[in-house]
Amino acid sequence: MATTSHRGLRLLSLLGTRGTWPLRDLADRLDVSARTVRRDLHTLRDLGYPVVTVRGPDGGYRLGTGHTLPPLRFDHDQALAIAIALQSAPHSVFGMQDHAARALLTLRQAMPDTLRAAMESLHLTALRNYWEFPAPPIDPAALSAVGAAVRQRHTLAVEVLRPDGTRPAPGEADFAPALRLHPHHLVVWAGRWYLIAYHPDGRRWRVDRVDRLHPRPTGLAFTPRDLPGGDLAHFVMSSHDRGDTPAAWQCTGSARLALPAHVVARWAPGGSVVEHLDDEHCRLTLGAWSWAGIAGLLATFDTDITELHPPQLRQACLDIAHRYGVAHAEGDGNVAEPGHTGAPAAAATRRDGPGGGGGTPGGDAVAEPAAALRGAVVTPGRVHDAAAGRTDRRARTGAAAADARNDPSGVRP
Repeated sequence: MATTSHRGLRLLSLLGTRGTWPLRDLADRLDVSARTVRRDLHTLRDLGYPVVTVRGPDGGYRLGTGHTLPPLRFDHDQALAIAIALQSAPHSVFGMQDHAARALLTLRQAMPDTLRAAMESLHLTALRNYWEFPAPPIDPAALSAVGAAVRQRHTLAVEVLRPDGTRPAPGEADFAPALRLHPHHLVVWAGRWYLIAYHPDGRRWRVDRVDRLHPRPTGLAFTPRDLPGGDLAHFVMSSHDRGDTPAAWQCTGSARLALPAHVVARWAPGGSVVEHLDDEHCRLTLGAWSWAGIAGLLATFDTDITELHPPQLRQACLDIAHRYGVAHAEGDGNVAEPGHTGAPAAAATRRDGPGGGGGTPGGDAVAEPAAALRGAVVTPGRVHDAAAGRTDRRARTGAAAADARNDPSGVRP
């Protein structure tokens, strides 16, 4: 009897993991005959489980919908998985945090003592990651409307909302009529929900944040299309026009980069905005704890950078170039002799700080490069000598140390 009950629970678990199971597949998974599986299915029906027989060449058995199921049984690993998922899921939908907490409480109360103890041992505390910028929570009704349209392949009529979530009224400067979109995919990336849809009137694909849309179902079917390139993740991450807005930081700046927008969009940090300028240039707006932090992030793209804004960001780039120029000059001017570590010069530089010399060992070595840098046009990643017209790529980035010094909170970008 114990074997029969255990097999019945396994059968119920299998039926709950996918739509339709052919009889042979169930028999193989349970390692019993097809006759035994039929008998177990009949037992489940007697217990109140709505097991449905699907006819046809692709038929089999599945759990029906629209019925109240008796309590399901979870094994130890499933109980832990549920506890972790409900506590660590991003709260990107209105009300989901409370619903998840209530669901976890209900499951704990229904679990046997051993599983309840395992679930209660995993009480998680979520800490904010300052480099993650989830969008404001989404209205569940809007998310359901978009999800249903994607699944049913129905056209959506959508109005694009302002960044603050308000709808432009007719007559206002930013008002635009509703768009007809063919929704293909619903994606969650970095705590934000995105709709990937084809715009038939504009004859192009779009990536839109769901929290920036007011969707209305139309019930009109459309014929699905193949996504350009076939790689959904690459398509979303390399799309620069996703409706993103700059995240709130102590410092926010922008620069013109000599890279295509789709390249920068793929690697730009969360909470930044990429603007397409032409096929070879884009503008990146981003923030950090300090201006040096922004300068360091810009330098990671390893390309020419111009049109820096605001002036504080330009000054931070100049300061970083100076610091790296000092480090480079120190390396060239204080080459250790065999058997000599050069530690005194390094210690003297640490005492004086960036740009220091003050008569200490190594001070004369850094004075000349510092003076040369004052007459150069400086951008992160490259130092352009205005007089000689040459490019020095040795002024690389990594402004974490400078950022930490500038940040009074002690938190690094």
